[in-house]
Amino acid sequence: MTGTVTLFVCGDVMLGRGIDQILLHPSDPHLQEAYVTSAKEYVALAERLNGPIPAPIDSSYVWGDAIDELQHVAPQARIINLETSVTKSRYYAPKGINYRMNPENIGCLTSAGVDCCVLANNHNLDFGKAGLIETLETLKHAGIETTGAGRNSAEAQTRAVIEVSDAARVVVFGFGYGSSGIPLEWAAGRDEPGINLLTDLSDRTIAEIARLAQAGRRQGDILVASIHWGGNWGYRIRQNEVRFAHGLIETAGFDVVHGHSSHHPKAIEVYHDRPVLYGCGDFINDYEGIGGYEAFRGELTLMYFLRFDAASGRLVDLVLSPFKISRFQLHRACQEDAAWLCSTLDRESARFGTDVSLNKDSTLTVQWR
Repeated sequence: MTGTVTLFVCGDVMLGRGIDQILLHPSDPHLQEAYVTSAKEYVALAERLNGPIPAPIDSSYVWGDAIDELQHVAPQARIINLETSVTKSRYYAPKGINYRMNPENIGCLTSAGVDCCVLANNHNLDFGKAGLIETLETLKHAGIETTGAGRNSAEAQTRAVIEVSDAARVVVFGFGYGSSGIPLEWAAGRDEPGINLLTDLSDRTIAEIARLAQAGRRQGDILVASIHWGGNWGYRIRQNEVRFAHGLIETAGFDVVHGHSSHHPKAIEVYHDRPVLYGCGDFINDYEGIGGYEAFRGELTLMYFLRFDAASGRLVDLVLSPFKISRFQLHRACQEDAAWLCSTLDRESARFGTDVSLNKDSTLTVQWR
C-alpha cells in the first residue's frame, strides 16, 4: 500500500439553540435554562455584538470559509464531535442546558460532507432516549456514520467505518468520560439506549478497548479514538489523561487520540508518531456575545488536518487552519488572531516536545521531537 490518507477532525459542533433558530426549519425556541427562556435570545446576543444575521440562512452558512478549506485540502475522512441532539422530542432532560436541532435541518451537516459524527458527549441525551434514537436514525438516513452512542451498549461501542479506498479505511470509536459532565445514568445498558461511557481511565479499561479495537482490524486501517473528557475551560491536562492517551496508542493500537469538551484548543502531543489532541475546542457554537472567559478567546476555532502514511499509519504532517466565529459563521482568522492561537498552542504543547509555528497563509504547522 502506498500514498497518504488525510483526516479532518475538529472539536464540538453545537447546532442547537441559536444556530437552530436561524436555519430554515427552527425548533420551538422555548428553553428551560435558568436565565434564558428563548433560543432567540442567543441570536440577539450575537447580533448585538457583530451585526444582523440574515436568517433564515442556507444549510452551509455556519461553515462559512471552512467549506472552501475542505475543498482545498480534500481530506478523505471528515470527523466531528456532534454535541447536539437531532430531534423533535419535547422532553427536556433536567440539566439546565439542552441542545436540539430540528432533523429537517440535517443539511447543516451534509453540506460540509461530514462522514462521521461522534455522539459520546454530554448533550446527545438532552431530549431523552427517544431524542437519541431519532438522532441516530436521522444521521443514518443522511448517510452519516455514528459512534459512541446507541440503542444499547453493544451499539454504543460499535466502530464507525469510513471507506477511503479498496485498501484503506478510517475506523472511529467514540468514548465519553464523566469529567466532561456526562451523567452516569446516560451510560448505555444491555437493553438501554445511551452513551459509550467509560467508568475510569485504568489499564483494565485500556485492555477492554484494545480487545474491541483490534477485533476485525484490517491492514491499512487508521484507528481513531475520539473521547469527550475534561472541563470546559482551562489548559490543565491531568496525568491520568496523558497516561490513558499513551495507552490507547501503545496497547490498544490507535493512530489518533481525538479529544474534545474544552471550549478552546488545548495542547498537542505526537506520541510514537501518533497525534494526541487533548482538546480540540469548540468549532461551531452559539456563544457569541456571552460574557466571561474572554481570556481563552473561545471565538477562535481550528480545523485539524492530519496526514498519515497509508502503509504504516505514521503521522506525516499536522496542519491547523484557524477561524473566527462571527454572526454564527466561520471566517478565516486574520494573521493577528492566528498568531495568538499559535503562541498559545506552542506554549501549552511545549511540555510534550511539540512546536507550533505560524505560516504566511495564517495556517499553523505542528512539529514534534
